[in-house]
Amino acid sequence: MKGKKINYQLRLMAILAGGLVLIVILAARGLINQYIQSVLMSVGINIIFASSLNIVNGYMGEFSCGHAGFMAVGAYTSSVISLALFTGRFGAPLLPPQAALFLFPLIIIAGGIAAAFAGLLVAIPSFKTRDDYLAIITIAANYIIITAINNLEVVGASRGLMGMKSVITAMNNLISLPWMLLWIIFFAVLCVIAIKRLMGSVLGKGISAIRYDEISAEIMSVDTNRMKLLAFMFSSGLAGIAGGLFAHMLSFINPGSFNIMKSTEGMVMVYLGGMGSLSGSVLSAVFFTVLLELLRPLQILKWVFIPLLLILLMQFRPEGFLGNRELSDLFRKRKAPGSGGSGPDSSGGSGGGFHG
Repeated sequence: MKGKKINYQLRLMAILAGGLVLIVILAARGLINQYIQSVLMSVGINIIFASSLNIVNGYMGEFSCGHAGFMAVGAYTSSVISLALFTGRFGAPLLPPQAALFLFPLIIIAGGIAAAFAGLLVAIPSFKTRDDYLAIITIAANYIIITAINNLEVVGASRGLMGMKSVITAMNNLISLPWMLLWIIFFAVLCVIAIKRLMGSVLGKGISAIRYDEISAEIMSVDTNRMKLLAFMFSSGLAGIAGGLFAHMLSFINPGSFNIMKSTEGMVMVYLGGMGSLSGSVLSAVFFTVLLELLRPLQILKWVFIPLLLILLMQFRPEGFLGNRELSDLFRKRKAPGSGGSGPDSSGGSGGGFHG
């Protein structure tokens, strides 16, 4: 059974890798236009954003409402580093623009590290608070970060920050490829794998134990404060990576891009896909991004339909698309070991159907 599971995972990874390579090749040959590429990039960024929030709101069972603030930290940190290294925004460039091709992933990771430390704004108060009180703290953290950026003239304050386009252009001039699409796909896959590995580890089980009963987890020798610190910092760091990619994709950011509405988008995606389901977060990020594009002609009215979608979801399917299950659970049939296909599972008996 273990060998079959590994083979299934390898086949799935091969199919995904082949699909991603095909997308990059089609984009490089101009068979996928810029609009479709921008939608695909938005999907990748939302996958990272929703999956990172699911660590706290889903797996750990807390209630974070200000996740976009950490996205802002990552966006501004990576943008400032890019502009300082490769452009003349903050003085003479420190490195030739062509070096951006090799240093870009490190710049994005640096934004994620800065966001992870900003996550301490929420992680430390979470040691003594839960539920609604923690939600208020996360909203306050979001406003603290946005207000601080609004008053920093060095990064453009409320006017915003631009110039990251030249960094992407330098990479394209060196080797003609859709680099931004490629990097977003790379980081989206990397973040999903990292979350899956974390939540399947002993540390991940400790994080999940907090959701069921924090007091019982402490009795069972789980260091809940350490688990909360890990979850909030890891979640914030991944949001910072999403922010860095978002900033370089648009080539312009301002504090308004990371307000409470952006945090609400993350919560909609998490609850839409299912609390504690990584597959659900990925699927809901795809669905939600495409839905936003379809509703774009409605302009501001789309924010009537999005909250309405959340209300209907809470009313008729509060567990989301997948609940706390993964996509593979829906297709993995329960089969009695050694039955050879002739047992009750193969005859449509009680062992058949989906694993629920």
